Amino acid sequence: MTSIPRSALSLGLAGVIPFVWGAFTLLSDPLAQWGLDTLGPRFIGPYVQLSYGMVILSFMSGVLWGFSTKAQGGQAATGYALSVIPALWAFFMTGGGPVSAGTNLIFGFLGLLVLDYAFWHWGLAPKWWMQLRVLLTSLVVISLSVGVFW
Repeated sequence: MTSIPRSALSLGLAGVIPFVWGAFTLLSDPLAQWGLDTLGPRFIGPYVQLSYGMVILSFMSGVLWGFSTKAQGGQAATGYALSVIPALWAFFMTGGGPVSAGTNLIFGFLGLLVLDYAFWHWGLAPKWWMQLRVLLTSLVVISLSVGVFW
């Protein structure tokens, strides 16, 4: 198995910080109060997780689109069509309150992992891609679960 490049791992883990921060502010009242006083209400609890989650699902649509540029013919067309699903999911499925939106984001990130696998299996993503995506998806789903199930 190919190792995840250190830069990809570092950037990926940095991208998880808002999800983890949101979970910590849900679990700790003093941390939530500090975040509220210092950063404002948009940057604590489910608010940061949900808004950032929508951004990341949309961003990942762009990543999949980029992978599709390596394909030819029908595979390219399929890749382009599949690549828009995460952004559309984020747009249509993240309303209805924090529990509903959080639940739908969890399903969105799990669905993205399935798409990641397809692109990886087709040889369009780097060899190390699934190692990174499983790690990051696990951290995101655990963090979002705090908001949904606590």
